Amino acid sequence: MVNEKDPGDTVAADRLPASAGRYPIATPSPQECRRLIRRLFNDPIGALDQIRTSIGTACLLTTGPVKIAVIGEPALVNELLTMPASQFRWAHRYNVIGLRFVIGRTSMIVSDGIDHDRRRSAVQAAFAKRRLNALAPMILDEVDQAVEGLIACAGGEERVIDGYPHMRRLVLRITLRAFFGERMAARADEIGDRYLRPQQFVEAPAFRQLPHPIPFTTRARVRADKRAINALIDDEISLRRQTTPADQPDVLDLMLAHDSLTDTEIRDQARTLIGAGYDTTAAAISWMLLRAAATPEVWARLRNEADAVLHCQAPSTDATDNDAFARLGYAGRVVRESLRLHPAGLIGARAVAHDLSLGDCTIQRGTLILWSPYLTGRDPNTWSAPLDFNPDRFAELSAEQKSTSDRAWIPFGRGPHACLGFALAQMEMTLIIARLAQRLDITTTLTTIPRPVGLIVNRPEGGAPIRVATRHSMPVVYP
Repeated sequence: MVNEKDPGDTVAADRLPASAGRYPIATPSPQECRRLIRRLFNDPIGALDQIRTSIGTACLLTTGPVKIAVIGEPALVNELLTMPASQFRWAHRYNVIGLRFVIGRTSMIVSDGIDHDRRRSAVQAAFAKRRLNALAPMILDEVDQAVEGLIACAGGEERVIDGYPHMRRLVLRITLRAFFGERMAARADEIGDRYLRPQQFVEAPAFRQLPHPIPFTTRARVRADKRAINALIDDEISLRRQTTPADQPDVLDLMLAHDSLTDTEIRDQARTLIGAGYDTTAAAISWMLLRAAATPEVWARLRNEADAVLHCQAPSTDATDNDAFARLGYAGRVVRESLRLHPAGLIGARAVAHDLSLGDCTIQRGTLILWSPYLTGRDPNTWSAPLDFNPDRFAELSAEQKSTSDRAWIPFGRGPHACLGFALAQMEMTLIIARLAQRLDITTTLTTIPRPVGLIVNRPEGGAPIRVATRHSMPVVYP
């Protein structure tokens, strides 16, 4: 089994809080604050690991006018996420620099107050459980197509390939089919190419994202990619308005039916849902592949469960029912454990609109709070052997254990600004890893877990190198 090594000091797995019920927020020296702030934006994972091993799971960093609170203590994060949304701002200066430029000024994820509520409510119904369950056959169909692509890429033989770009394309096609229909899904490769540069842009250092009108620069090329994406979405909107609404409306249908949204708002929400719906999930699946493939017994258990639940049936037949996802219990625990260690984003950001009390500290207005599911997922006071990959840590929990783990497992956030697509992402990841285990023999050549890279999207450095071969032990036979 390949498990992660702590890059900092070793922390005892059974360490208890120094003072039960009190959660102090550390205040490093001015020199340390400056160093950590620089490192947060240049080497975020290194900064978070340094905070975790040397300072604690919560600290306030101040240098000049810049105030940043890094919160990774599970109790403090939960206290933070249950505060009223009016206490914070999402359209803050850090988002305005690059993120809002890429996804649009009216995107729900950079909106506040009633504008956020109105824009989010326009798409909320598309994520109802009944609608998501109906997507299971389509997801499995896309996984089967991706399997054929992996086999073709390997030349029909056992070969090492990078699974990350394959997972990106797979999740993008699922996202487009689920949200925007077959016409948009048919243009997945074009859309994926147009999204690549904007997604890299928002991960660049802040000074490289500063607005300017200079042509032939990265920002100018990102602007051109945005125009191309907007044109694709506008074409689909125009076609929808000329046809009778579908019996089963997708996200775009629901937004068009929502009279309160302008065309600009519809376009910005669509662009946000595509970008947020596939890049983060694809990165999370790549981490999960590396973790599961590194442990033969995990892969074998995934396969045995998939054989029992999915019955080795092609999803184009009606043999795979919509409730299959709910019966993939072990696959669900693999997903949960992978997201604990490798959340799709290392931090969530919000700016304080009014002074607030958190732990033993007053957080001043204007402070940028970075709450971190990466830190909560590795909290040694919550998790036994926190760096080990152990899906069974989520099996047969007592009520108290479940409450404790739920408090620290927050890869999708909580509250009114929680990730809207969290249920779809979990469903995708569960069905994808189960189907891959059912159809392919996959192992990894890595001896250590890759270093995470990216602040907004947490990706494995160097991709996801996996050794792929068609399953030989019990071939999948389609009727």
